Amino acid sequence: MSFEVVAAPPDALYDEDKLPAFTLPDPLLCEDGTPVTTQEEWVNKRRPEIFKLFEEHVYGRAPQAPAKVSFKQLYEDKNALDGKAIRREVEITLVDGPEPVVMTMLIYQPHSDKPVPAFLALSFYGNETITSEPGIRLNTNWMRSTDDKGIVDHKSTEASRGTASSRWPVEMIVERGYALCTIYYGDIDPDVDDDFQNGIHPHFKKPGQTKPAADEWGSIAAWAWGLSRGLDYLEVDETIDAKHVSVFGHSRLGKTSLWAGASDPRFALVISNNSGCGGAALSRRRYGESVKRINTSFPHWFCDNFTKYNDNEDACPVDQHELISLIAPRPVYVASAVDDQWADPKGEFLSCVYAGPVYRLFGTSSFGGGGLIPGEPVVGHVINSSTIGYHLREGKHDVTDFDWVQYLDFADRHFKAR
Repeated sequence: MSFEVVAAPPDALYDEDKLPAFTLPDPLLCEDGTPVTTQEEWVNKRRPEIFKLFEEHVYGRAPQAPAKVSFKQLYEDKNALDGKAIRREVEITLVDGPEPVVMTMLIYQPHSDKPVPAFLALSFYGNETITSEPGIRLNTNWMRSTDDKGIVDHKSTEASRGTASSRWPVEMIVERGYALCTIYYGDIDPDVDDDFQNGIHPHFKKPGQTKPAADEWGSIAAWAWGLSRGLDYLEVDETIDAKHVSVFGHSRLGKTSLWAGASDPRFALVISNNSGCGGAALSRRRYGESVKRINTSFPHWFCDNFTKYNDNEDACPVDQHELISLIAPRPVYVASAVDDQWADPKGEFLSCVYAGPVYRLFGTSSFGGGGLIPGEPVVGHVINSSTIGYHLREGKHDVTDFDWVQYLDFADRHFKAR
């Protein structure tokens, strides 16, 4: 396998004055032209319409949940982080047989006499990169070779331990009363354009198929499906409060967390960090990364039908504010970074704005209840008192402690009555 990182093209749009005019689809207008005026009409008619359009045109249809997912705890360390936490790893078998697909969940949780809420997230490398604690098992699946993560010949090494810890403030999360549950996304599907010959996809091919059909799942939908299987496990883990699990993701995994939250209503709260095109950012803006660029650079992420909208965004029957709308009335938090213009911070902000009418249909607040918001995201200003949360921080495309403080505060606000 190989992986190519494609730099931002010189013709990418970064000038608001040069953006094309566009009209967004109305999430509260049904395909037959009738307006949605009640919660029942949204739940029973309009939401299924929008979800099906995203399946067919953007992410692809994923298989139903398997009849059985098996779990095996590998070990438990009750003295992790110098006694501050319990650390466990659990194998979750997605597909059994001679070539099983197994993902490994790392769990850090506080000592508690009752079930604790949790953050469930996919990571870009093995669980051993989350912290430097030596007891975490080295992941043996394929990874992108990179010196700064200690990945050699596509394999994790002892040098990989703790190399991504700046993105995972485990002690902070545990001290706030939450469990952190992470899974390497390559356990589900390797992040490489291999025509879907590895990972979970080959196990669900229909007779005669060599790859998913044009409206069937790409890698983002597969990763989201894997997150739901992780939640399947948390539902049987008596130490976790599975009714209060937040799904979190950064960058392409922020796209994944949004689709997981839209696909699986069991996720109580959804967090998207710097997710950009195909995530929280409006596609029709064409700002920074465009639909054509993302489909060219990463053709395996979305379903093949999404390529119809390369340089043709207005023809797509949905846009990303409707993805956020699908999560309503559950809380959702979107975060941007001012130096991450490739991900279009303003487009992410506007998706939150235009998802507002659906949230208000449910009587929940969106950016202050009345819907009156500034026309631009303000650097350093945190909007977290409503059901849709947002911030634009200083800095680059990354996950920082500042981000995590906002996510923990947001979860506290919505879970405090648990």
